[in-house]
Amino acid sequence: MKPAAASIIVYIAFFVYLQAMLTSKEIRRKFLDFFASKGHTIVPSAPMVVKNDPTLMFTNAGMNQFKDIFLGNKTTAYNRATDSQKCLRVSGKHNDLEEVGHDTYHHTMFEMLGNWSFGDYFKNEAIDWAWELLTEVYKIDKNILYATVFEGSEEDGTAMDQEAKEAWLRHLPEDHIVLGNKHDNFWEMGDTGPCGPCSEIHIDIRTPEEKAASGISGRDLVNQSDPHVIEIWNLVFMQFQRFADGHLEPLPAKNIDTGMGFERLCAVLQGKNSNYDSDVFTGMLAKIGELSGHRYGESHQTDVAMRVIADHIRAISFSIADGQLPGNVKAGYVIRRILRRAVRYGYTFLGLSEPFLCRLVQQLVDDMGEAYPELPAQQKLIESVIREEELAFLRTLDRGIKLLDDCMESSKDTKVIAGSDAFRLYDTYGFPIDLTELIAAERGYKVDQEGFQKELQQQKDRARNATANSFGDWKVYNEGEDVQFLGYDAVTVEGALLLKSRTVVQKNKEMLQLVFDRTPFYGEMGGEIGDTGTITTADGETIKILNTVKENELTIHIAERMPQNCNGEFTLSVDAPRRQKIANNHSCTHLMHRALREILGTHVEQKGSYVSDKGFRFDFSHFEKLSDEQIAAVEKRVNELIRSNFPLDEKRDATMDEARSLGAMALFGEKYGDSVRVVRFGPSVELCGGCHTSATGNIGLFKIVGESAIAAGVRRIEAVTGEDAENLVLGMQGLLKTARSFFNNVPDLAGAIQKMIDDNATFKKQAEEFAKAKAAELARRLSEMAVEKNGVNLIVLSRSSDTEIDPAMLRNAAFALQKELKNTALVAAYEASGKPQLMLMYSDDLVSAGRHAGKEIGAAAKFIQGGGGGQPGLATAGGKDIAGLGDALDALVATATR
Repeated sequence: MKPAAASIIVYIAFFVYLQAMLTSKEIRRKFLDFFASKGHTIVPSAPMVVKNDPTLMFTNAGMNQFKDIFLGNKTTAYNRATDSQKCLRVSGKHNDLEEVGHDTYHHTMFEMLGNWSFGDYFKNEAIDWAWELLTEVYKIDKNILYATVFEGSEEDGTAMDQEAKEAWLRHLPEDHIVLGNKHDNFWEMGDTGPCGPCSEIHIDIRTPEEKAASGISGRDLVNQSDPHVIEIWNLVFMQFQRFADGHLEPLPAKNIDTGMGFERLCAVLQGKNSNYDSDVFTGMLAKIGELSGHRYGESHQTDVAMRVIADHIRAISFSIADGQLPGNVKAGYVIRRILRRAVRYGYTFLGLSEPFLCRLVQQLVDDMGEAYPELPAQQKLIESVIREEELAFLRTLDRGIKLLDDCMESSKDTKVIAGSDAFRLYDTYGFPIDLTELIAAERGYKVDQEGFQKELQQQKDRARNATANSFGDWKVYNEGEDVQFLGYDAVTVEGALLLKSRTVVQKNKEMLQLVFDRTPFYGEMGGEIGDTGTITTADGETIKILNTVKENELTIHIAERMPQNCNGEFTLSVDAPRRQKIANNHSCTHLMHRALREILGTHVEQKGSYVSDKGFRFDFSHFEKLSDEQIAAVEKRVNELIRSNFPLDEKRDATMDEARSLGAMALFGEKYGDSVRVVRFGPSVELCGGCHTSATGNIGLFKIVGESAIAAGVRRIEAVTGEDAENLVLGMQGLLKTARSFFNNVPDLAGAIQKMIDDNATFKKQAEEFAKAKAAELARRLSEMAVEKNGVNLIVLSRSSDTEIDPAMLRNAAFALQKELKNTALVAAYEASGKPQLMLMYSDDLVSAGRHAGKEIGAAAKFIQGGGGGQPGLATAGGKDIAGLGDALDALVATATR
């Protein structure tokens, strides 16, 4: 056997061995176990849907959940962590949604394996452990690995990362170490904030034969977009802080943030050239093939469609499990767009014309439910929401195809579909441009791509401008990191120090942001709106706080202006009456949640809420509309709980195990910290960080004002409490009193109303019969007016006719004449309610002969400065110019008798 052939067999045998030994579940577990053995705490994945961070809608990197630690806003009980984080990327470099599925390695939803150090170990350990895991645990051949090192930046005044290079030289020969520029090897969280050089690990998965044939070393293909020489792990060394003016300063505590794409790692370890060929996706692709009757590998078109669906079902399902339902704005719009893209690929290329994504959820649960228990726990809801979305979009898809037919009809002369029409199909009906081009090409049409791209760019510019934010640097007045929230016990705090301030521009509006070391102000979070109030300086200057927000874990006060003296002590005062109403409403959501679970069943779980001083809304899982009796029962039970006057019983620093033992229910889609707050009101026990009333009796009256569906399997209740509920009842009583007065204050108002409804139905029937008789009489009189002209029996009705003209009666008479008469046309030009009106009618036989009133009335309508249309047998028109009725009538006569 030749040496080259032998090496190829050994190479293939190595990957076959790995594939047989390591499944994706084992690969994930080995990663976590390895870093646990190095003193790392295994932390659960944060929700994929981000809350309390204005800069993100979705978790797009493993480090997102640790952002506050890196920013110095939060401390943690551990200084080493590891996890497998579910992420979602649909925009940015290499993450264009429309490209996913066309290659074999980009995804919307993906898992990021990572390990972190918070001021503990740094470059040497990070590099040594990465090498140990890859080569000793995963047993990757050392000779096919390469590492990149930051070469330095003259612009930033940073030198080459010599420390990282020396660490790599302990494991790799120098020709396997590649210097990279700022673009490839310097990681930044954003325009400002923690940043630092990074070191990427690349692997050359070409066979020896491929390497020999190309004559190019793996080193020369690093970061050159070669599909076989790819990055598998990025080690980020956070050692700088970037400021708004661009300059860098060293961080006092240096951190490690690493990220390794799970899907790509599985493909490498299982000897696959495509992520979709690893066992992460093979089960799902097989299920798609079973439903569609197509086989993966059958053709390029069907393969793309199957990859799109296999990828997108993960993003859709995890988002719903984390509480983000498809919608028309923000994160909901992103999920709906992903779902619709999957549906249209199945519809167009796999022939799937019935809901199918919902039938893939079980396979996803089988594949990933062990690692992510939220999937099996929420499976029924996920399937229901997806099914309803699919049904709605399939109807939209049919309308879009009809619209495309209209576009081709209107452009049959040029055979080019306008870019604006193609964009409308894309934006409103979810048609990707390649689908529009495909359908158009089948009929010999082209699409104005330049016009489409122009419209698309304008939309992107509008979206970018709408969300454009500008953050100034924090100006520090006093040192401090953790902000102490005292609002559970007080609405006024004295002696607070201003830590820092900055100016932020959002949506072209400038805001002043202040951070204090202690505060009673609650920052908007968990559906509860933020506090308002005042701050007062030691000099007596009082400034309004317009809102309070939570940015990650930092409580930020939005002030109307900057204080003149920022260095003294401040008195912070919350608007106490407003806070009390908010607290009452928030506590009432807990009571209602309890009542819903008692009355509807324990399948009810909170899916969202909004709590203000005016009332609240509460979203929950339930699969049918609440009956009037159920709504009444919920109201009755909540008011019983209120009258019981249960005191607030809270445990602020409970562990999750303690919270569960107390009966508290954790909500999917929420990220809980090392300690949690348990809030109990009698039988209601929940995990909650919001503001609550001291006893349920403070809430007063509770009234539901609305119940509706917001998605498949998710209902919404809107309600008010206290004074607002009393005012609602008083208003209803006043309305009832007014209604009774209309019936001479009869005791039985409902009976009187029913009698009026019955009488009205009788009178309406009599009126309809009278109108029918009048129309028949009018039709008889009109038929007698017919005169023959140019071979057509013509009936002419004008404003000067003796016949009284009522538009509705005339229309009914015309319908009757259509059926009764032969070879007859009716033309009418008259005035009704001060406006000129036209009518053109053809009998059925003339319609069969090719006449079309709807198309022919338009020319006459121009004489009255109007327009109209209708069916082939009957059309009407209206206008503005009564003086033009004579000419319009002449035009109608000429049209009808031509």
